[in-house]
Amino acid sequence: MLTLIIAGEAIFLLPFILMRVFKPIIRDVFVISDAEIGEAQALYGLTAVISYFPGGFLADKWQARKLLTLSLILTAFGGFWMTMIPSINSLKILYGFWGVSTILLFWASLIKATRQWGNKNNQGLSFGLLDGGRGFFAASIALFGASILTYFFPKNALEISQETKIETLQYIIGAITCIVFLIAFLVWKFLPKDDVKNLNTEAKFNFKKAFSLLKQKKIIYHSLIIFCAYCAYKLTGVYGTYAKDVWNFSLQEATYFAVFIQFLRPLSAISIGYVADKFLPSKILIPSFILLIFCSLLLGSGVFKNQIIAFSFTSFILMAFGTYALRGLYFAIIEETNTPLQFTGTLVGIISVVGFTPDIFMSLFNGYMLGENPTINEYENLFLTFTIIPIIGLIAALGFRKSIQNE
Repeated sequence: MLTLIIAGEAIFLLPFILMRVFKPIIRDVFVISDAEIGEAQALYGLTAVISYFPGGFLADKWQARKLLTLSLILTAFGGFWMTMIPSINSLKILYGFWGVSTILLFWASLIKATRQWGNKNNQGLSFGLLDGGRGFFAASIALFGASILTYFFPKNALEISQETKIETLQYIIGAITCIVFLIAFLVWKFLPKDDVKNLNTEAKFNFKKAFSLLKQKKIIYHSLIIFCAYCAYKLTGVYGTYAKDVWNFSLQEATYFAVFIQFLRPLSAISIGYVADKFLPSKILIPSFILLIFCSLLLGSGVFKNQIIAFSFTSFILMAFGTYALRGLYFAIIEETNTPLQFTGTLVGIISVVGFTPDIFMSLFNGYMLGENPTINEYENLFLTFTIIPIIGLIAALGFRKSIQNE
């Protein structure tokens, strides 16, 4: 499980965590706007969505050890390319490549192996450990990267040269890339060879039965739950820039705030996963979505415009807690659907096609809502518009509960 946790986040360090934590300095080094970043990440989302469905079938046919190792190696090669600070168009191509390298061979295998690791009664804890452990690993790497930034940036400097920014970012990207390569080696060495083979002992895989999953209401609701929760997760990418643009934090301060938010992920995912097993994971989805609705309304209403930072700071903490709780739960509810184990990879592929489409549009949405030089007004509009998403998620969670109760 430890190997799965580390690999499960290492694969996304370069395409996601790097941008989420270090976006302020990336904007300066690449001379790129939030909208252009959104375009690059939209290409990632497009290639990723195309990869989810075939990736599910691969997970049900091949060993996780081989699929995960190859995926990590390919993704790390992309990191070496990024250290050269390529043009904006090349950066977009790189994100498109990462959409395939991180998903096709990786995602469904990871979820299937995690479901196997946990028994029927502790899926909340299993997936809470997976996402919480991934969050702790990501936050630790982010903190390491932030320390590189602090080392290179002179204290209390009024002006930091572009050359210093470029060199600092290259060290950060290079260090993370080497870590991804190292973890690929660890996965190959420590993940059992028969990890996925033993998952197919219940029954022979059947394509007709696999496609029948598409017709079930509970699967549609499950896809919408992931969709809404993942939109909230993509929104965490603006927390750091909010600190810089609205609270007037420095690059270092904004980066450390983004790192702090990352450390909330293991706390919320593991604790909520443990609580969910005492009830049912699907039941805990409901208060989590309600928390998102409340916080996004507060941040979008304008009540914090003339208030001290502590009020909006608290709202971000609560919103992050609800977001990470949902991440720890949205695959834990697979067990409640009573889907046979040998179809887990296929099911993950199906629900991920809809569930992770925010990779295509959410960064674009964030970028275009904020514009070139965002102020608190643009951020308020962003959060107020976003409130629609957790409302849909709440409706989907209630629908999922009803559909499984009627079986």
